[in-house]
Amino acid sequence: MRELNKLFMAVVIVATTMVISPVAALAKGAPDSFADLAEKLLPAVVNVNTTQTIKIERRSMPKIPGMEDFFKRFDREGERDQGRKKNGEDRPLTRKRQSLGSGFVIDPSGIIITNNHVIDKADEVMIKMHDGREFKATVIGKDSKLDLAVLKVETDEPLPFVKFGDDAKSRVGDWVLAIGNPYSLGGTITAGIISARNRDINSGPYDKYIQTDASINRGNSGGPMFNMDGEVIGINTAIFSPSGGNIGIGFAIPSNQAQHVINQLRKYGHTKRGRIGISFQQVTDDTAESLGMKNSQGAMVSSVVDGGPADKAGILAGDIIIEFEGRVIEERNDLPIWVANTEIGKKVKLVVLRKGKRKKLTLVIDELEENEADEDEPAMSDDDDEDTEGQEVLGMTMEPITDKARKALKLEDDVKGVLIAAVDRNSPAGEKALRRGDVILEITQETVTTVEGAMDRIAKLKKKGRKNILLKIIRRGNVAFVTVKFDEDE
Repeated sequence: MRELNKLFMAVVIVATTMVISPVAALAKGAPDSFADLAEKLLPAVVNVNTTQTIKIERRSMPKIPGMEDFFKRFDREGERDQGRKKNGEDRPLTRKRQSLGSGFVIDPSGIIITNNHVIDKADEVMIKMHDGREFKATVIGKDSKLDLAVLKVETDEPLPFVKFGDDAKSRVGDWVLAIGNPYSLGGTITAGIISARNRDINSGPYDKYIQTDASINRGNSGGPMFNMDGEVIGINTAIFSPSGGNIGIGFAIPSNQAQHVINQLRKYGHTKRGRIGISFQQVTDDTAESLGMKNSQGAMVSSVVDGGPADKAGILAGDIIIEFEGRVIEERNDLPIWVANTEIGKKVKLVVLRKGKRKKLTLVIDELEENEADEDEPAMSDDDDEDTEGQEVLGMTMEPITDKARKALKLEDDVKGVLIAAVDRNSPAGEKALRRGDVILEITQETVTTVEGAMDRIAKLKKKGRKNILLKIIRRGNVAFVTVKFDEDE
């Protein structure tokens, strides 16, 4: 089980399937009983038991003359460690770690779905059916980003199975059933409603969870969430909890999103996600105001990969992508999810805002190569300072980029802008985590190359009545956009 901290609560990844409510046009009342539905669905829900071998570092015994035999006799690993030498070499000490989760059969031939975190790094995966039968499972494919895994068991007879439904037809307030294996108790059913949709819990780039109050606990991870038609509309994956137990806030991966990844795992053994070759930021209310936008919608492009699809299509850093294939980008994760689920090689149409004007572009989706590279943060030492006059505004002191600063920050020769030489932590700039060594490239979509030009640009924006300015900065070779509010005293 994984745990994440957010708002002083732990996001606990649990093995459970959430049930998302019916596809009805009108709301359905609560049934007199869930018994008939439960009896139908229980046989297709399984317990997932995993075993992992963990190597233990051997602790060296204290070397006291004449006491070696004494310490060996009382070594905690003594009996287990007997005969550990083979061919004169130490065998590593090991122990077995077991974990439990849930899953469900989607194909009578033995295809089973669960969470990736349930089976990740396991040496052996065993499946126990509701009727007590047990099978050894093979991992067909797994995806850590959406936290899904596809398993296969060999069977001489068809297994009971369930089908996916369309989660988009389920609404907040609909009834759902969750079935899983909490605390190793075996098939357990809980009922609740869909509490919310499109939840982003910062667990990955494709968060768009269904929230439910159906009871979900440790061991429920990977279990299904059903609507009242008995269709799987979610895969129970996480909960908010200060203690690790259920408090009525659980999260499930939507079925439509899950099916796309599951189909790829079954076909290729891995995912084939689309990419357009950009990094982007959410358009906040402050950003929208600084640009004169009416709504805080879209994805602001912070950088473009050279030679990537976006670069070839003419997308520039600072563009705001507002539509993808005719769909308006409203939520933070709309764009990455839509791009990831688009067929490799497909031509797609985008609409971007560039300096307030709409621009239509077409690009070809490329395949995502999932690798990342980290860089040490470049820093300036006090010895790199030169006697240059700076200008202070919004709590930041701006100076020209000197040769020493360029060398210390590892800036390319073609990087033009102004250097932030100091930041007051209790200022508007400090509140936005701007810091010494950042380089300002643009102010509200206008390039600045001198301190005087930057001060003039800020003064003009304030005179126009803007409450914020949008800074395009470069830090550690990465480009980002930061919105800074005008101080009331400025």
